[in-house]
Amino acid sequence: MVDNARLGRLRFRAWHRGTREADFMIGGFFDKHHASWNEAEADWFEALLEEDDVHVMAWALGTEAAPERYEGDLMDAMRKLDYVHVHR
Repeated sequence: MVDNARLGRLRFRAWHRGTREADFMIGGFFDKHHASWNEAEADWFEALLEEDDVHVMAWALGTEAAPERYEGDLMDAMRKLDYVHVHR
């Protein structure tokens, strides 16, 4: 189980990316999946947060190949895009 303080920091960073589109994609992914993460998965997400949003979004949309270090179950889940909910 991941420490709640760490999850709080990750949530903030996930939802404050600089563009609304990235917030919905990266923040939405965090909201849907973080509750089941172990430390290694939280490490993966924290590293992903260091990447440029344009790349993360391209990897999730499948318009650009993700680096090997990000490939796996979490990237597969990110590519489903079933966590993006735009509220008006």
